[in-house]
Amino acid sequence: MKTQTLSIEHMARLRRMRGLARLMDTALRIPGTRFAFGADSVIGLIPGVGDLAAAAASLIIINEARRLGVPNGKLVKMLVNVGFDTVCGSVPLFGDVFDAYFKSNRRNLRLVMEHFGLDHADLDR
Repeated sequence: MKTQTLSIEHMARLRRMRGLARLMDTALRIPGTRFAFGADSVIGLIPGVGDLAAAAASLIIINEARRLGVPNGKLVKMLVNVGFDTVCGSVPLFGDVFDAYFKSNRRNLRLVMEHFGLDHADLDR
């Protein structure tokens, strides 16, 4: 699909997905660096439930992608990204660093955007 065939509702959903991906993966930037992290990294610091809560938020993006008609093959890739992030993120210490670098939500957003033939500039219109 190309941008001109997407409805206003679809574009609004994609913008919300982008906002959630940003919140979870890159909302906070360390001044003077290009390094950014998000709520996924912060929530993941809570032992036991933090990584599961972050995964639940990530599943919102996957569900929206499903509702928008993203094919099952891409949905499976998205689930693998979240599963990998959740499992690796749950390892003490290593997981906290891993969460800051892997950014599964941004990866998943990229898969959705590629499916629709969009880039971030298209969502800014």
